[in-house]
Amino acid sequence: SIARERIDAQLTGPIGQSAEQVRAAHILVDTEDLANSLYQQATGGASFEELARENSIDSATAPNGGDLGWFTRGQMVDPFAEVAFTTPAGQVSKPVQTEFGWHIIKVYE
Repeated sequence: SIARERIDAQLTGPIGQSAEQVRAAHILVDTEDLANSLYQQATGGASFEELARENSIDSATAPNGGDLGWFTRGQMVDPFAEVAFTTPAGQVSKPVQTEFGWHIIKVYE
């Protein structure tokens, strides 16, 4: 009985994370002008998620409002990771360019 309790506690206990993570969404576009326009809209009250669905060229995340889920720094290219990890939760970043295009990033957590 005691052994079973200890095993259950180990299996159902919290699992720690050793890497810093962030939960964010993005809008990916081809041009800086469009990125700046979408940034202005997103910070001016438009729904970030709706802008992502309508404008993002990232076909994997656009349908879900640009949501990337949780990720670590090493999972993203450096310019993207730098902005995602320095933007405060609840904020939208200014556009950032990577090898994939221009991103506007919204950090959730």
